[in-house]
Amino acid sequence: MWMFRAKPVTFHFGMCNQAFRVIRHFSGQVKSKKFFTTPIYYVNASPHIGHLYSSVIADAAQRWQRILEKDSTVVFSTGTDEHGSKIQQAASTRDISPSLYCATVSEHFKRLADKFDIGYTNFVRTSEEKHKNTVVKFWNKLSEKGHVYKSSYEGYYCVQDETFLTETQLKEVKTENGADMLVSLESGHPVEWTTEENYMFRLSKFREDLIHWLRNNENVVRPKKFHKILLDMLSNELQDLSISRPVTRVHWGIPVPEDDSQTVYVWLDALINYLTASGFGKDEGVFSRAWPPDVQVIGKDILKFHGIYWPAFLLASDLELPRTILCHSHWTVNDEKMSKSKGNVVCPFDRSHTYSTEGLRYFLLREGVAHSDGNYSDTKVLRILNSELADTLGNLLNRCTGTVLNPRQIFPKIDPQALAAARSVNVTNNLINQVMNLPGKIGAVK
Repeated sequence: MWMFRAKPVTFHFGMCNQAFRVIRHFSGQVKSKKFFTTPIYYVNASPHIGHLYSSVIADAAQRWQRILEKDSTVVFSTGTDEHGSKIQQAASTRDISPSLYCATVSEHFKRLADKFDIGYTNFVRTSEEKHKNTVVKFWNKLSEKGHVYKSSYEGYYCVQDETFLTETQLKEVKTENGADMLVSLESGHPVEWTTEENYMFRLSKFREDLIHWLRNNENVVRPKKFHKILLDMLSNELQDLSISRPVTRVHWGIPVPEDDSQTVYVWLDALINYLTASGFGKDEGVFSRAWPPDVQVIGKDILKFHGIYWPAFLLASDLELPRTILCHSHWTVNDEKMSKSKGNVVCPFDRSHTYSTEGLRYFLLREGVAHSDGNYSDTKVLRILNSELADTLGNLLNRCTGTVLNPRQIFPKIDPQALAAARSVNVTNNLINQVMNLPGKIGAVK
């Protein structure tokens, strides 16, 4: 038996079911490019396996697209989200400037993508000038169409989630000293009452349009579980959305056009990264060949932002909506929620030394399922890699290339005549046909 060590045979592994199920016949305008995205990752902490999981799913999807259409051109964007109060706080804690802090952590995420062979074509940093220009153009477009207004706003604000919450989105809990505290129902993070003057987006205007968008195509958000969650969210009236923050509270952000007393709300800023990657406002020809996104991979914690806010922003600016939002669940570690306080955050760089980058990619795609949380354990990784890669594929490769079968270790080029002769044997011919037809069969899976 082969035992898995540090470096298995190097090749690109599998495809998670959800990734290739969403690659279908794309409706809407004819485009010359296919557009895939990961979420952009918030740089308030270093990468963990949850970040890597999002990236390998999107990477698997775009690789599958290239197999289905060998001549297709793919735009595949990823990047880092670098503004907001949490970044201010993280930089202040380390006694460095926000720009230096962002550059350092962003480099970790870029290194993660490069090390694990994530085949991105665009890496967007929201602190870059080209992205700032896109934000300004998009803001002005929303404003020109009458979807932005200024108003005094008050409500419960969650600093960690960077969002205002309604009372129905809150719950009361006891602190360690027995005091009552309000927290976000979804994330469990504490909230505080805030009163300030902000720019508002007329989100309430788009509720019926969003419902129609979801009901018109049940595959636009996958899996169906998350499609239903969005419809449930929309069963209640939508409030208009605050899309700016006073610079006195959040100075680390993009200034609102023609009003430097406010900075752009971090989520509006972040979502626009997909427009930056596709050339919005810079080259209309480039933009029209890529837009809209064909598959946008996200985690379930940001479903509301991508399934309600994002399409509403696009509707308001007369842009086509994403064709598929693929939402995945999270990873626990030994059946516990992954968190810094528990000290159980799994670092992909550390684990790659033990299991290799290809081995970790394989495990995440093999073991993760989009509709439910996956459970990571080192024991499980070793068992799967030893059983499926070392014992099964490894032994097969070893036998095929071993000296008993090929004593001189010669690997000649394929002889067309010999291959044609082999096809005259029914068993061989059937096997070749099955391999040739495999992409089409997998693409038809529902």
